[in-house]
Amino acid sequence: MKMKNNNENKKIFIKSYGCQMNVYDSKRIKNLFEVRGFEETNQIENADLVILNTCHIREKASEKVYSDIGRINNLKKIQSKKKNFKLVIAGCVAQAEGEEIKKRSPSVDYIIGPQAYHKLPDIIGTDDNIVNDEFLQHEKFKNLLFKSSNDVSEFVTVQEGCNKFCTFCVVPYTRGSEFSRPVEEILNEIKIYSNAGNKEIILLGQNVNAYHGVNKNNKQADLAYLINCISEIDKIKRIRYMTSHPIDMTESLIKCHGDNKKLMPFVHLPIQSGSNTVLKKMNRKHTVKHYLNIVEKLKSYRSDIALSSDFIVGFPGEEDEDFDETMKLIDKVKFVIAYSFMYSPRPGTPAANKKQINIEIKKARLYALQTLLKEQQKDYNKSFVNNKIEVLFDRQGRHSNQYIGRSVYNQSVFIESDCNLIGSIKKIRIKNSTDFALEGEINEK
Repeated sequence: MKMKNNNENKKIFIKSYGCQMNVYDSKRIKNLFEVRGFEETNQIENADLVILNTCHIREKASEKVYSDIGRINNLKKIQSKKKNFKLVIAGCVAQAEGEEIKKRSPSVDYIIGPQAYHKLPDIIGTDDNIVNDEFLQHEKFKNLLFKSSNDVSEFVTVQEGCNKFCTFCVVPYTRGSEFSRPVEEILNEIKIYSNAGNKEIILLGQNVNAYHGVNKNNKQADLAYLINCISEIDKIKRIRYMTSHPIDMTESLIKCHGDNKKLMPFVHLPIQSGSNTVLKKMNRKHTVKHYLNIVEKLKSYRSDIALSSDFIVGFPGEEDEDFDETMKLIDKVKFVIAYSFMYSPRPGTPAANKKQINIEIKKARLYALQTLLKEQQKDYNKSFVNNKIEVLFDRQGRHSNQYIGRSVYNQSVFIESDCNLIGSIKKIRIKNSTDFALEGEINEK
């Protein structure tokens, strides 16, 4: 029997793990249930429906899901009077470990992968304990609902999946092959947000620069074409994109950073290692030289462009000489921010079967790498002190009259103001810097 429509007093709690794409998916899940009468709650104990939208990239992320399931089991006992209380595991852990979840956590009512969550409203209330792990990208986006969250900045998924098969990564197995949404479909979604006051769009994809959706003439278009189309929407003032793969950084996209004033001068371009030997073991399909050529081209079109990256230390087979090459690369490029991790094997990936490096060696390398990256970020932020920069304010801070926004280079900037600054772009004079943020004051001159 399918779910009844009498859900006026039902409440839904959604928790997102991991990447920004999961945040986007969670918003779409919420939209699907809103039209069924569900109201979102931030208090899990008040919920009739709990959805954990999971990430499978890191080992600790998936284990945290099982830990949360255990806590919710206790809640389910308390909530036993609510006969329709349901627990759903969605996302990449559901895709990769559906049968394992059923074995380890029989209290879970429904398990559904990231490409089939559009089916959730019709699945809830059925008698079947479903593991739905189909890859239905084409069908999914046609059945989603798009409502503005009234945020200043909105994530928009334009590309999903991956064909690269890096030996450390589970994404091709949890998100499927590369799929790109049509240009007009994306523009229609963004117009909903812009009409509600949104100022910034952040385009998302596992390999967002591999975007190849069709335009209104049914011809394939690349990411640069899509960005230029979005920039024609007057109310959208800023455009960003993430995450990119080096082999998909086309000449047109690089050039777009010089030509399109709405495209922010910030690129997140993961390299993972500065050693060609390790890159080959990772199956990254590019070399250090190729990566550095991209950096050089980007700076030739936009000299002030800021670069961030991802690094994995302690990958199987990484020698001291390989790690030294990574440190040299970091010193050469001067990343404004980077995300770094010790390698952790993911079941089902080729690298998981390789001989693993001693944990103490991993920790030592990670500490050295993060120390260098932190110094670079600190120096970069310090260079803005006494200079002016445009900031888009998107939220209130923890303190009274404090507002927080993002610079064009994606730095967090906070100031004090008696006026509500949310949604406004202001020229700010930077008066102080920290390792992770800038402090400023309004300076419109």
